[in-house]
Amino acid sequence: MSKWALVTGATAGIGESFTRVLAREGLNIILASRDLERMKERAEFLESKFKVQTAIIEADLATDSGCAKVEKYINENAIEVLINNAGFGINKKFSVSALDSEQQLLDVLVRAPMRLMHTVIPQMKERNSGSIINVSSVAGWIAGGTYSASKSYLTVLSESLHTELSGTGIKISALCPGFTHTEFHERGRMKMNGLPEFMWLNADHVVSQAWKDNQNGKVISVPGWQYIILSTIARFGPRSLVRKIGK
Repeated sequence: MSKWALVTGATAGIGESFTRVLAREGLNIILASRDLERMKERAEFLESKFKVQTAIIEADLATDSGCAKVEKYINENAIEVLINNAGFGINKKFSVSALDSEQQLLDVLVRAPMRLMHTVIPQMKERNSGSIINVSSVAGWIAGGTYSASKSYLTVLSESLHTELSGTGIKISALCPGFTHTEFHERGRMKMNGLPEFMWLNADHVVSQAWKDNQNGKVISVPGWQYIILSTIARFGPRSLVRKIGK
């Protein structure tokens, strides 16, 4: 019986890499995104390259209707793998940012993955199989505005569910990468020219490591030696220092 993986934010960056890595593993791919044309292109590529089946869900996870559309699909189909990847950042301090933008960030980074997990876990428990990877960030361990706060929520919830479902066939983990070559910073209009090249990660490497860690039952995946060091400092260092790093 063929198995299906649902990837949100599936058309670029880490999400797009997940579609290829999972297709290479023989999973059929459901792409969820706002960009219908890019999803069609990616679906055609995956079918041609990896000989898998694909499906498309055009949905904006910042909206109630978009989130409900993906939930409905999950309820009506067997999902073996869920990748909660959709997200964006805001290039403004909280005190001067637009409230609408902050609400959208909360909806996409917190509400949507929470709801999709709550929807898919019952069927995974019934089958006693399934994998969930929440794309979080090392930013979840620093104090960098609502983006950090949202990623902290996602990491902690992943840890909680990993413990709750231990002893079952369900694998839940949080992927916590650092700076990765994707469209993320360009979309957020963030100037990253000053960041040295050794601090950048490759999306395919990040995703391959995340999938390996998930399948091995590891709850937190931090790809890259540089981010293993930084995350250790952020997690266990003095909070006064961590707050300065976030600033």
